[in-house]
Amino acid sequence: MSFSSEPVIKISDASIFQENNTVLSDVNFEIEKGEFVFLIGRTGGGKSSLLKTLYADLTLRLGDITVAGHDIRSIKRSEIPMLRRKLGIIFQDFQLFNDRSVSENLEFVMRATGWRDKAKIKARLTEVLMRVGLGSVASKMPHQLSGGEQQRVVIARALLNEPLILIADEPTGNLDPEVSEGIFKLFLEINNSGTAILMATHNHSLLRAHPARTLKCIDGKVLDSAKDDFELTEKEW
Repeated sequence: MSFSSEPVIKISDASIFQENNTVLSDVNFEIEKGEFVFLIGRTGGGKSSLLKTLYADLTLRLGDITVAGHDIRSIKRSEIPMLRRKLGIIFQDFQLFNDRSVSENLEFVMRATGWRDKAKIKARLTEVLMRVGLGSVASKMPHQLSGGEQQRVVIARALLNEPLILIADEPTGNLDPEVSEGIFKLFLEINNSGTAILMATHNHSLLRAHPARTLKCIDGKVLDSAKDDFELTEKEW
């Protein structure tokens, strides 16, 4: 993977809105290619709204945000699919099609993002499932998989288009501690291969076991452990 000097995410003087309410203001930070960053904060503190703004699910009204080379403030609706091909978005609740097999779930995303060649689709599909340790589940339905396996399918789906960054919103929130640790180690492996990761989490044990740069949403602001002095007190997130 080639590395340029341009950050994969750059935010300058941005305000984040949820409907007509300002949830975060004066947001300024950058995430470099290949970096791993935690995002923490209380429920309702703005984490998910910030992430949704990054992938253009919420409109940016004030300030400037660039993600994977796209200007989020001026992005056109027709350009949003191009943005999201450069991102891998991972949700807590999986969002798999329950009436389709694992391979059909992945193939749907591939065709929606421009893949046409059947042989290449099959090869890439097999490759990403192997990468997340699920080489034998392509024909299974989501309900036949455990929660941890379903989250691995979601990660495989996010990797299909070789994203510059994975944006993960509470990816271990519905999983027990042992499974969560396995999923997190998979994220570390992906990060070590050069993919940046921004992970929102309430999992205190993960931060204690794997300290990394941390962004904290608190009192309508985003603090950055790279430049701000704050404690990771559990009662505040």
